[in-house]
Parts: sequence; structure tokens; C-alpha cells
Amino acid sequence: MNPIRFWGPVAALAIFGALAPAHALTNPPIRVAQGIEYMCGGKTSEEAAFMQTVSPRWAATLEFGVSRAKPGITFPSEVKVSVRERYTGRPIMEASTGARFMLARLDPGAYEVEASMGGVTLRQPLVVFNGMASKAVFMWPSNVDFAAAMGVPRAEQQASVNTGD
Repeated sequence: MNPIRFWGPVAALAIFGALAPAHALTNPPIRVAQGIEYMCGGKTSEEAAFMQTVSPRWAATLEFGVSRAKPGITFPSEVKVSVRERYTGRPIMEASTGARFMLARLDPGAYEVEASMGGVTLRQPLVVFNGMASKAVFMWPSNVDFAAAMGVPRAEQQASVNTGD
């Protein structure tokens, strides 16, 4: 065996591995909730690109964001997701994410998906067909006072009024 033929590709792989960024080599973990596999990610642009690339291989893609008056999207800090069968209301999956995307391996069927952030819940129907990817986008308006919705008083509401009596 010619040693150059053997060691050439090995050396190329070693050099590529040394030059590739560490975050490019790891995927977000696959988790399980109520027997349903799901994966959350998209906090960085690289991770968001990865999630968009693999989403066609998953039955359902849920995307979350907060719209702004300026162009761009702010990603939610924590979203609680609840998936139920649409016609029976039977709970299928409950999970939380702090990322832009949640991919889930749902069985084919009709679902009602609720996404809650800061006490504000958005609902959407989602139909999953066998062998086809489905998607639902949840976009909270920027004018929602999430602090008040979570029961956190504003600074001016916390200040006591001194009437001078």
C-alpha cells in the first residue's frame, strides 16, 4: 500500500477538523417530551441556518419571534409550547424553548399548537402529512407589555406616592 494514498486523506481530515470552528461541529441536542422527539435552536445565525437546513427532515417546524417597528426580529427568551389533537383536545406534547425554532417528530394528524410567552398565548392549527414537513410561525407583536403580562410591575408602578400629609 502506498503510504501517501493512505495518509493524504487522513491529513486533510485532520487539518479540516483543526480549522473548523467548534460550534459548527455540534448540533442542538435532540430531546424527548411525552415520547415525541424535538430539537430547539436558532440563537445564532449559524444555528438558525442549520435548523432551516434540517427542518424538511422533521414533521413539524415551529418558528417563534417578536416583531419590531424596525426591521428585524427579537427572539423570545422562553416559549412554552403545547400541542394537542385538534378534534379531541388530547395533549400530545408540552415543552419549552428559548430559541427561534422547535422541530418536532409529530405523527401525521391535525393539531392545535399553543405558544405562550410572558402570559400571552398564540394558537395555530397545524396539519402534519406523512412524509411532508409542516410549519407554523408564531410572531408576537412588539407592543405587548410582556412584563405586565407576567405580573412584573413597572418601575413607576412600584414607586409609592408621597402626598406630603
